[in-house]
Amino acid sequence: MTLTPNQPDPGIAVDTIHLPAHGTTVTAEDLKVRLVLAADFGERVRVDASGVESVGQAVLQLLIAASNDAQAAGRPFAIVNPSPSFTARVAALGLNHTLAIPAAEDVEP
Repeated sequence: MTLTPNQPDPGIAVDTIHLPAHGTTVTAEDLKVRLVLAADFGERVRVDASGVESVGQAVLQLLIAASNDAQAAGRPFAIVNPSPSFTARVAALGLNHTLAIPAAEDVEP
């Protein structure tokens, strides 16, 4: 018997991932799966952070790893629409440059 992994429906966009409101260690496992699928089946990886109210270390580590992997593969990776909470957390940890997120003072109102 040969098992083949399920391929995503070609009509479903796998390259945009919406982060949960509260990115915790518990939600990181699902995020990891979605990032891998987007990297494997999409031409680019976009992470929408517009609904983020809090983001933890595990989620940030996954985003950094996904960004590094995409860069190594020559594939576009972007975090789009970062919420003020996401931007503040990234800035507090000094990860603006790493995740290509403008500092809060650099964002136009």
